[in-house]
Amino acid sequence: MEIEANLREVSGRIARTCERSHRTPEEIILVAVSKGFDAQAIREAFDCGLRHFGENRVQEADVKIEQLCDLRTSITWHMVGHLQSNKAKIAVQRFDIIHSVDSARLACILNGRAQKLLPVLLQVNVAGEEPRSGFVVEEIAAAAEEMMKLPNLQVKGLMTIAPLVDNPEEVRPVFRKLRQLRDSLGLEHLSMGMTDDFEVAIEEGATIIRIGRAIFGQRRYS
Repeated sequence: MEIEANLREVSGRIARTCERSHRTPEEIILVAVSKGFDAQAIREAFDCGLRHFGENRVQEADVKIEQLCDLRTSITWHMVGHLQSNKAKIAVQRFDIIHSVDSARLACILNGRAQKLLPVLLQVNVAGEEPRSGFVVEEIAAAAEEMMKLPNLQVKGLMTIAPLVDNPEEVRPVFRKLRQLRDSLGLEHLSMGMTDDFEVAIEEGATIIRIGRAIFGQRRYS
C-alpha cells in the first residue's frame, strides 16, 4: 500500500510538472530504481503498473531478475549505476538498456559481449564533479561519434547525475546543458532527474527519470 500511495504522489507531480512545461506524462519514462529493495517490493510496484526498473549493481540485479523471471517479458530492466568492465558479460544478458556507459573502453567491451543490438546511454559528467564517472562535456561529441560506429550498440541518448544540493534549482543549468548536448548530437533520450530534482529535470526536457526513494521509501538494505 505504501508503494501504491507513493506512486500516486509521484505520478501526480509528474503530471503537474508536464502541464506547466507544455509536455505530456506519456513523454516521460519513469524508471523505478530498486537498488536496496527485494524482489517482493519490485513485484508490488509491478502490480501498481510500473514496467521500468533500474538497478545500480549487476550482482544484486542478477539475483532479483532471476527471482522475477515470470515477469521478464513485461519488465524493461535499466542498468543505472557505474558498470565495471568485468561485469559486462552479465550486464548485456540481464539488462535491456544501460544508462552508464562512461568510457570508450567500456563501450568497446559491451560491444564485444553483446549478442544483439544493445541500447545504451552515454554518461556525461556535466558538473565536472570528482570522482564522478562520465565523459567530460568537451569530449562527448567525439566520443558519441565513435560509439555510433560500434555495430552491437545503439546510442539512444545521454545521462547525467546532478550534484546533491538543497535547492533543486541549483542543478537546472546541469540539466539544461545536457539537453543542449543531446540536441546537438541528434539523439533521442535524456536520462536525468531523481527523487529530489526530477521536476526540474522534466522542465528541462528529461525523457527518462530515475526515482527510488519517492517510490520505495528508505532502502530496506544497503
